[in-house]
Amino acid sequence: MFEELRAIQRRFGYLPADQLYDLSAKLKIPVNQIHSVASFYPHFNLAPPPKFDVRVCADMSCHLRGACELREGLKQAFQGAPETEISIRDASCFGRCDAAPVISVNDTIYSGLTPEQGMGMVRAATSGQPLPPVLREHNRQALSTDPYRGAGEYLGVRYLLESQDFSGAIAILKASGLKGLGGAGFPTGLKWEIVRNAPGQKYIVCNADESEPGTIKDRFIMEHMPHLVIEGMILAGLVTGAKTGIIYIRHEYDEPKEVLQREIDRCYANGVLGPQVFGSQSPFNLSIFVSPGGYICGEESALLEALEGRRAEPRNKPPFPGTNGLYNMPTVINNVETFTFAAAILLRGVDWYKSQGRNGMAGLKFVGISGDVERPGVFEVPMGISYSELIYRYARGVSGNRRLLAFAPSGPSSGYLPAEMVNLALDFNAVAAAGSMVGSGAVVVCAEGRCMLDMALNAVRFFRNESCGKCVPCRVGSQKLVSLLTNWTIGRSSASDRQTLEDLFQATRMASICGLGQIMHAPIASVIKHFPDVIEEHLGRRQCSAGVCFRGQA
Repeated sequence: MFEELRAIQRRFGYLPADQLYDLSAKLKIPVNQIHSVASFYPHFNLAPPPKFDVRVCADMSCHLRGACELREGLKQAFQGAPETEISIRDASCFGRCDAAPVISVNDTIYSGLTPEQGMGMVRAATSGQPLPPVLREHNRQALSTDPYRGAGEYLGVRYLLESQDFSGAIAILKASGLKGLGGAGFPTGLKWEIVRNAPGQKYIVCNADESEPGTIKDRFIMEHMPHLVIEGMILAGLVTGAKTGIIYIRHEYDEPKEVLQREIDRCYANGVLGPQVFGSQSPFNLSIFVSPGGYICGEESALLEALEGRRAEPRNKPPFPGTNGLYNMPTVINNVETFTFAAAILLRGVDWYKSQGRNGMAGLKFVGISGDVERPGVFEVPMGISYSELIYRYARGVSGNRRLLAFAPSGPSSGYLPAEMVNLALDFNAVAAAGSMVGSGAVVVCAEGRCMLDMALNAVRFFRNESCGKCVPCRVGSQKLVSLLTNWTIGRSSASDRQTLEDLFQATRMASICGLGQIMHAPIASVIKHFPDVIEEHLGRRQCSAGVCFRGQA
C-alpha cells in the first residue's frame, strides 16, 4: 500500500480522495482502512499543500542552536501571506542534530544555516528563484570497528558458511556481552538464539529509524560502514535460518539509503546476497523499506505494524518479536549499531571486542554529541570513557567558552544530569545507578544560561507530538504534562501541580503500552531532582534567570 500511496503523492502532491477510492478498488482494501493508514503518517498529505511548505526542527539540539530565532523570523517575514502560498511550522527532529538548526522546504532538508541564511533562502525561493542544491560531502572514515580497509569482503559470512557452527556464533555473541544498542539493551546472542530455536519462517529486520532528538549515530554508521550493517544481517540470517532481511530506514535519510542501496547492489552482483550466498545452499535476500514517518516507528512492534501496511501502533507484549514478529513469525530486530558490532565480533573475536573498552568495560560505542558544543558530531569511543572526555576532548568543549550546565546522556528519554556528574563513565550500570541511561548514546549538552525548565518542556513536547495516540495514558498524559509545564513558564502554576505531576508520572510509567509513554516524564522528573532551584525560581518567585520564560507565550 505504501508504494502506491507514495506514487499518488508524487503525482499530485497529496492524496486526492478519488485516487484513494481508485486504490481501494485496485487493492481490494476498504477505503476507510486506506484513509486510516494514510492519515496516521506525517509524510502523507490528505489536502493540497501550500506552494512552500517550510518546517523548522523544534527539538533539543536545534532548540539550542537558533531554531526559535529562525522560525520566528520566518513567521514575521511572511506574516499575512496566503495559506496556499506558504506554511511555516514546527517539525520533529530530522536526524541532523550535529548540524543544527535544520529546516525543510518542500521536503528538501537544509542544515547548519544561520537564521539570516535560512530566511534569505526562503525569501529567494518565494521570489521565484530555485531552491539551492543540498551539498553532500561524504568521505568515509577509517574506523576501529571496521575489520576491512576499503570495500567490505564479508569474510565473516564466508567463515560461518564454511564452519556451519551457528551455535558457536551465538556463544561468541553471548560471551562478548553485546547488547542491543538502540536503547533497550537486550542481549544480542540471546535474541538470535530465541529466533533460531523458534519454528516457522523467519525474518531479520534492521531498525534504522532513529528519530529521537540527538540520535544520529546510526546515520553515521550507514554512511561509513554499510558493509558491516549488511554483513551483520546476513550473519543473523545464517544463524537463525532466516532467508529475508529488511532495513527499515527513516524517511529523511536519503543519503544513507543511497549508500546502503549501492552496497546491496554490489552484494547481489558479487553473490553475497541472493539465492545462494557465496555459492552455498543458503539464500538471503535484503531490501530497504523507507518509513512513512513518525518517531513511534522506532518502537519495534510499531515498526512491524508499518511493514505490514498498517498504522504504526505498538503491540501489546507478550508475545515478543522473537517468536511472533513480522507476519507473526519469529523475527530478529536489531538496530544498525548492533548488527555492525555483531559482524565485527564474529570476525575478530571476543578478546578483540573486550579489549576495546576502558576501566573494565568491554567494547566500543558510537556516540552523537550535539547542542552547546564546539564540535558536534558522531564519535567512535571506548566504553568506560567519561562524559567529561566526550564533551571536552571529542566535542572540544562547551561552545562560547561557557560553563557546562547540564547534559542528556541519551536525548529526551534519559532526562538531564547536572554538570557535577560529568565525570560519570559511559557505562550502562553506572549511568543507570545515577538515574539515567546510556541508551542510544545521544549526548545533548546545555551550557550555562539555559533554562532547564524550558529544556524539559521542549523534550516533553516532543513526546506529546510523537505519541501515536493508541493508549490513553500516553495520549492524554503527554498533553497534560505539556499544558502544566507551559503554565509554569508563563506564571500560571498552582499549589496542586506537584501532586498532579507525581500522579502523571506514575500513570504514564505504569499504564502506557510502549517506552514512549513510560519514559516521557524523564525530562521534567530529572530537572525537578537535579535543578530544584530552577523549579523554585519559576514557581515561587515567578522568575527565570535565563530570561527565557514569562514572555506570555502559550
